[in-house]
Amino acid sequence: MGKKKHRGARSGELLDPAAAAPRDPMTNREYRRLLRPLHGELVAVQEWAEATGARICIVFEGRDTAGKGGVIKAITARVSPRVFRVVALPAPTERERSQMYIQRYLPHLPAAGEIVIFDRSWYNRAGVERVMGFCTEAEADHFLQLIPVVERAIVDSGVIMVKYWLELSEEQQTLRLQSRIDDPRKVWKLSDLDLASYSRWYDYSRARDLMFHYTDTGWAPWFVVSNDDKKRGRLNVIDHLLTRIPYEPLAHRDIELPARQRADGYRPPTQPLHWIPTPY
Repeated sequence: MGKKKHRGARSGELLDPAAAAPRDPMTNREYRRLLRPLHGELVAVQEWAEATGARICIVFEGRDTAGKGGVIKAITARVSPRVFRVVALPAPTERERSQMYIQRYLPHLPAAGEIVIFDRSWYNRAGVERVMGFCTEAEADHFLQLIPVVERAIVDSGVIMVKYWLELSEEQQTLRLQSRIDDPRKVWKLSDLDLASYSRWYDYSRARDLMFHYTDTGWAPWFVVSNDDKKRGRLNVIDHLLTRIPYEPLAHRDIELPARQRADGYRPPTQPLHWIPTPY
């Protein structure tokens, strides 16, 4: 799983012994400067996937407020949503609850030339469903036994699979949840489940550790991201993701704009148009 991680003795969070000492917050200007070339490489990945028919599946998991949405937005900001497709499934319907658990996720796996990003995934069963009692312990254990086999079949079919766990500290989770409470722009992100899960920090830690034990495999390893600093976390994820995809930047095309056609008698419409106000 790359660099070895270990748990804090009491915190229940993962600590990276190779991590540097805390640094000053990154400025927005510096963040945008570093993100720009990474966005260019993601466009190259997009063109490579379309040209080769590659299929890429990226899974993001982590506690509530770990920053999954922000990382995904950073990845998809400059690419086509027809190639980079984000999947964030709602709670299962009554019919879906009667199916094999993994069944509702399989139709969303990538076809040729697609890059699918799961904002939470089938690992809901190993995390929130287990902790909050939405499934039985036996069902969660069965999932952990089964899913490595399923992922092996997915990878053997030619899909490039990359799984990320976003890790954050107790202090950061508290700050981020409080900001959702205080900021009317973020209140939509705050659910009853977020509040209920907040008090179950160690239950989530145990569930996470068990998930890693069974599903951190050679064919689909977990990569852990320190995401207390969200700007650095986003940059680190994109930089690492680029190393997991064997793309080759396509040659830049020499493009010239064609000559624009002549008006040939065209005149703008004469009826009044409903222009919007311009207060800005």
